[in-house]
Amino acid sequence: MAGVNGARRAAYEVLLRVFEQDAYADRAFRSAAEGLDDRERAFAQRLAYGSVQRMRTLDHAIETLGRRPVRKLDPPVRAALRLGAYQLGWTETAPHAAVNESVELVRRARLERAVPFTNAVLRRLAEGIRPLLDALPDGPLKESYPDWIHETFVRVLGADGALALMRAMNEPLETVVRLVRGEPPPGAEGTDVPGAYRVERVDEALLAEGRIWPQSRGSQVAGLCVGSQEGERVLDLCAAPGGKTGQLRGEVTAVEIDPARARELRGNLATMGRTDVTIVEADGTALPPDLAGFDHALVDAPCSGLGVLGQRPDLRWRATPLPELQLALLRSAAERVRPGGTVVYAVCTLNPDECEGIVDASGLGVLPLGEEWPAFAHPSRPEFLLTLPHVHRTSGFFVARLVRD
Repeated sequence: MAGVNGARRAAYEVLLRVFEQDAYADRAFRSAAEGLDDRERAFAQRLAYGSVQRMRTLDHAIETLGRRPVRKLDPPVRAALRLGAYQLGWTETAPHAAVNESVELVRRARLERAVPFTNAVLRRLAEGIRPLLDALPDGPLKESYPDWIHETFVRVLGADGALALMRAMNEPLETVVRLVRGEPPPGAEGTDVPGAYRVERVDEALLAEGRIWPQSRGSQVAGLCVGSQEGERVLDLCAAPGGKTGQLRGEVTAVEIDPARARELRGNLATMGRTDVTIVEADGTALPPDLAGFDHALVDAPCSGLGVLGQRPDLRWRATPLPELQLALLRSAAERVRPGGTVVYAVCTLNPDECEGIVDASGLGVLPLGEEWPAFAHPSRPEFLLTLPHVHRTSGFFVARLVRD
């Protein structure tokens, strides 16, 4: 797209694909950013992810200053205005560059009739978006979250905690890898989670060699809570992409329902050198009868993902609680564990209906975790763990260790 900076072009394509074609931001970005150098790619990712993440606030600014409902705009105009508004409101981009290149994107989309409107709205945004943002009251509109997610956070953390959490997940969190084997990466910093190292960036060569694995401290804690040992049998439900699977010791059977994700799981485990894991493609709620008598199980259940909204910019707009599925998976795993065996239930969400609500409904006994991991003890239910992005600087995970009577 001649005349338009490559990073802005890539970000614009991501916005179109995410909001007009329901694509996932990370997948859309991978294809849109092909051919960009490292510097362009980093700028493109910031623009794309930031614009997707801040969509609610951007649309409010566009409608307030542009005086036209965003939903009635042509998709290329909508995407160009969001991209321009994000640059004007949240980056140090020169206003003329943000305005002119966003206008050019509309022109290149062969919407010449919309060019004067786009230009006029962007010039109003250049003058007025910063004062408008400053005047917004603290809350879900200013931080760009759906109201229901904000209300969920308030239930868990109160108004001040919810605001701190929303702000934390609008900023980059730490980058952490799990040491699979060998020495820690040069310059890596040890953390309060054994085997977890904070790094400036993920070393792609070490990753390809299977020496490290990108995995947040919250996720690693969930895997460590299983506590399996050599000689024990372990069932891992919903195992892909395999970060926690790779942590499990013993004779591991990993279950994944989706064939594409099962292929990804096989590849990732092979990279980590875990050729000893048995992978079964099956529905975790209807397991083959021969999968029984396990000493431990890990249920890393699908969820709304409210603890990883910082890493997945589009998730806040598509998140859905899944309590019925989660309870079915937990009960299914418990049935396949021997009496006295343990089940770790983990979800990357902070929604009580998907966390302690599921455990309470399961009827399983609870083995307290708070004393084992005091820094991560759930603020109101210390028998569970709850890692919090604004407190612990890692992804949000709920973890419970349960026992079958």
